[in-house]
Amino acid sequence: MSERLKIGFLPLVDAALPILAKEHGFAAEQGLDLEFVRDLSWATVLDRLLYGHTDAAHMIAPLAIATTLGIGRPARQMSVPFVLGLNGNAITVSNDLAERIQPEGGLGQAAPVGARLAETIATLGRKPVFGVVHRHSSHNYMLRYWLAACGIKPDRDIDIVTIAPPFAADALESGEIDGICVGEPWNSVAVERGVGRIVLTTAQIWRRGVEKVLAVPTAKLEERRGAFERLIIAMRKAGEHFVDPANWNVNARILSRPEYVGADPALILHAISDRLRLEKGGELVHFPDFMFQYREAANFPWVSQAAWLYAQMVRWDAPHFDPAAAKRAMGVFRPDVYRAALTGRDAPLPGASSKVEGGIAAPTGVGAQQGRLVMSPDNFFDGKTFDPERLEDYLASLP
Repeated sequence: MSERLKIGFLPLVDAALPILAKEHGFAAEQGLDLEFVRDLSWATVLDRLLYGHTDAAHMIAPLAIATTLGIGRPARQMSVPFVLGLNGNAITVSNDLAERIQPEGGLGQAAPVGARLAETIATLGRKPVFGVVHRHSSHNYMLRYWLAACGIKPDRDIDIVTIAPPFAADALESGEIDGICVGEPWNSVAVERGVGRIVLTTAQIWRRGVEKVLAVPTAKLEERRGAFERLIIAMRKAGEHFVDPANWNVNARILSRPEYVGADPALILHAISDRLRLEKGGELVHFPDFMFQYREAANFPWVSQAAWLYAQMVRWDAPHFDPAAAKRAMGVFRPDVYRAALTGRDAPLPGASSKVEGGIAAPTGVGAQQGRLVMSPDNFFDGKTFDPERLEDYLASLP
C-alpha cells in the first residue's frame, strides 16, 4: 500500500520536482502517493503546513528559517532536507523605468543597471516601489543585497512591498508598483501583457543563490523519516528528467495544467530551457543556468546557504547578531537527511556540509563523500564572498 504525503505549493515553475515525481511515477516507485494543495500566497502555504493540513511544502527558503526563529509568529522548528532549485527569479520593471535603467535593451549587468537606478531615483521626486513575494524570501534579500551594493538604501530610497506571485503582473500593470522580483512564469506574464521588461535575473546577483526548498516541520520529519527519504530519491529522479532537453515540452505541458501552475506552456518552456523574452515582441534570450535544478549538488541543503540567509535577516530585520539564533538557523538545513537518503545511490554527495559561498571562480573539483563533484562559479556580482565561520565579520563589512 502506498504512503500518502500531502504537499503545499504555489503556482511557480520551481515547484516542478515534487509534481513531476508524481506525474512520471518516480514517487510511486518509492511507495509514495503524493497529493498537492495549490495556494496563492506563501503565508497560506505556511499556515497549512503548521496546522497539519499538509505534510510538507514547496517553500521560499528564508521562510523556513524565520519560522524556526519565531520571527513574526510563535517559533516552530522546521527542517529543509532538499533544495528544490537555485536561481529562477528575475527583476521586471515598468516600461518607463526600463527605458531609464536599461535603455539599450537586452539583459543588463547588475552593477550598471543598479547605478542607473540610483541616478533615476534621485530625479523621480518620489520613492519607487518594488514588489517581492514575502518579507522572508530570497527575492527580498537578493533585491536588497543588489540595491545596497549599488548605493541605494532599501526602505529609505525605495519602498519594498509584498505581493503574491500570481498577482505580481497585475500590480505592475495597475501602476501600483514600479518593479517586481518574482519567479517564473510571472515575469514572463508581465512581458507578454506588455506592462514590463525583464532587466536582470537574480542569478546575476548571486550565481548560485538558494531559492525554493522542501520544508517539513521537524517533528513530522522525524515521525515519517522513511517516507521523506524516499521522497528525496523520487525528486532527484524527477530533477534528472526535468533538465533533459528531450523532456522539456512534456514537462512544460504538465506544469501548465490548471491544478499546477495554470499558465501558458510556452512561457513555462522558456523558463525550463533557460530562455526568456525580455520585452513584448522581442527575441528569446538564452541565459545559462537561469534555473538550476539538478547538476552540481543543486539539491543539497548546504548549511552555508542557510547561514547566508540568516545574515541577511540580521542585516535587514534583527537588532543584532545572536550566535544562538545563527546556530538554530543553520540547523534548519539538513544535509544529514539528504545524505541518508542518497548514500549508495547514483548521486554525488559533497564531502562537506558547508562552504565559502561566492568563492568559486572557475569550475573546480571538490571533495566528495560519494561520486565525482565539479562545482561551477558561484560568484556574487560585487565580488564579495561569504564565510559562515566569520559571520559577524561579514555583517560588519556590508554597506
